[in-house]
Amino acid sequence: MTRSILFRSTVALGLAAMTAFAADAATLVHAGTLIDGVSNDPRSKVTVIVEEGRITGIRDGFAAPADGDTVIDLENSTVLPGLMDMHVHLTGELNPKNYLERTQLNTASYAVRSVEYARRTLMAGFTTVRNPGDDGTITVALKSEIEKGMVPGPRIFTAGKSLATTGGHADPTNGLREDLTRDAGPEDGVVNGPEDAAKAVRHRYKEGADFIKITATGGVLSVAKSGQNPQFTQEELRAIVATANDYGFHVAAHAHGAEGMKRAVRAGVRSIEHGTLMDAETMDLMKKHGTYYVPTILAGDFVAEKAKIDGYFPDLVRPKAAEIGPKIQETFGKAYKAGVKIAFGTDSGVSPHGGNGREFALMVEAGMPAMEAIRSATMTPAELLGIQDTLGSIEAGKIADLVAVHGNPLENVDLLQNVAFVMKEGTVYKDERYPGAVARVKALD
Repeated sequence: MTRSILFRSTVALGLAAMTAFAADAATLVHAGTLIDGVSNDPRSKVTVIVEEGRITGIRDGFAAPADGDTVIDLENSTVLPGLMDMHVHLTGELNPKNYLERTQLNTASYAVRSVEYARRTLMAGFTTVRNPGDDGTITVALKSEIEKGMVPGPRIFTAGKSLATTGGHADPTNGLREDLTRDAGPEDGVVNGPEDAAKAVRHRYKEGADFIKITATGGVLSVAKSGQNPQFTQEELRAIVATANDYGFHVAAHAHGAEGMKRAVRAGVRSIEHGTLMDAETMDLMKKHGTYYVPTILAGDFVAEKAKIDGYFPDLVRPKAAEIGPKIQETFGKAYKAGVKIAFGTDSGVSPHGGNGREFALMVEAGMPAMEAIRSATMTPAELLGIQDTLGSIEAGKIADLVAVHGNPLENVDLLQNVAFVMKEGTVYKDERYPGAVARVKALD
């Protein structure tokens, strides 16, 4: 069974009974408060006009509908641009069985699970995500089926298979018994030398990826000793970035240790993911090169707590989780104060999907004002992805991705963990304005 058929079968079984919502003529969204993703100041009593999936106007006051118009009453809510998470893994969710499941589950099982994880992410208010790593094909297929309207989910930018070095953080044969281990190569996303690096990037292009993800240092959850050592040479990194540029890709670099980060930034990567042991020199380099920082505080917080539980992680993983996990939030606070560009990212899939909004509270706790945290999940990721002309803010001409929460998230950022209304491209996927209301999802063709 192909993955496309798998996704469609999953929808037929689990989602076919959901109610369709279709807007005829214009849809008038009456926003009690509007945070548009551009201004530092929210606006009160505003009408956002949506036609054919686009924002066609924004007016002061609550505009009266013409014949055939639909009014969405969010007068007691705060309306924001659709949220963006620049680091999710939609094909899995961390649990103590993960390491055993690697040898038990087929790709089809991960594909089916990804449909549910995508749905949860959209219902949490995240209408656009970047997926930096899976088996190489699942989120490419998931993205396609979401775009066709076959399953509900966020707009996906996927890296396909992450690039690693032999034994590195994303080597798919790591931690397996001897008869299951092999000498993985560029098709598997494993690089040894500049020639391999170029071939690995080209293979991601062949598979349908949107950008390239590299594991510039060791990682926390891989069954390998170091969580921070540099794992690519400078020549390999330059070959990856140069080839990626030829194919219109940007490069995101997983990195915990400072040396690996510096090599990646010098090579021209677009973003540093996690950045746990980032030092002042790295921050200066990132500002010089315009490199974005995607912190994933939520993942660090989650693994630090799970490291306290006997048996949750393998013996090689547990000390890394205990050491590295608690440090990300502190590093984030320093990077923010230093003026590094920060784009919202959670690493959801480590923590449960749908809980992405908790990252806002952790960012604010570390010293970032709520409005800047919101901008880090709206306009800043749009700039990172190069889609700022169509998404990231509520402005005329842009795609109609809107979310809403009850109350004022600038006064209580925890409200962003309970998104009550989700519109993506003019279609309402979630509407909990009234007691007993249920999610309203685009019907299947």
